[in-house]
Amino acid sequence: MATKAQIQTEALLKQLESTNPPVLIDVRLQDDFTAAHIPQAISNCVFEVAFRERLIASVPDQAQSIVAYGANSESFEARMAAEKLRRAGYTSVFEYRDGLEAWQAAGGPVIQGEPLPPEPVISDGMHSVDIAKSSVEWSGRNLLNKHHGQIGLRSGQLECLKGQLCGGRFVIDMNNIVCSNLQGTELHDVLINHLRSDDFFDIERFPEA
Repeated sequence: MATKAQIQTEALLKQLESTNPPVLIDVRLQDDFTAAHIPQAISNCVFEVAFRERLIASVPDQAQSIVAYGANSESFEARMAAEKLRRAGYTSVFEYRDGLEAWQAAGGPVIQGEPLPPEPVISDGMHSVDIAKSSVEWSGRNLLNKHHGQIGLRSGQLECLKGQLCGGRFVIDMNNIVCSNLQGTELHDVLINHLRSDDFFDIERFPEA
């Protein structure tokens, strides 16, 4: 039975200083981790497809206590990671929901690296996405198999208001789909043709999404 629990700053400080500390996972983006992170933390961004595979490789013991943390109490990284950990079979999972922000405010030690660049000033209105530098990752699984890959973008726009993202529209090229973990094998085209068929996306009728 998986443990559903949160941990607070003072308790986490004590546990990390104990003789049997939990595994601490920083689930933010890699650039954020490089800029600043809690000592002993492992970087494993929860937003990436490879999160589960990296997790199993770094923490093979599913009974090991794990603490996941993100940026702060307003972000959802730790909650997302904790849910994925429990679904993966880990039985002692804790969310440090207050995150790095609260840790630093409490005077906890931090490893500092290359600082993040300043946030760009974004003007209000619609902004076109750079298709050449953008991609969409997909993942899918059933009881026996799991696959992941990329699918192409035909166009994309993001709408900003008062410096904040408030909407957008993307057109996905359903014909431009690949399976990364099967590339170079005979099964790649078998799977892609199956996804293109009317069993799945029916791309002949719906070439765009």
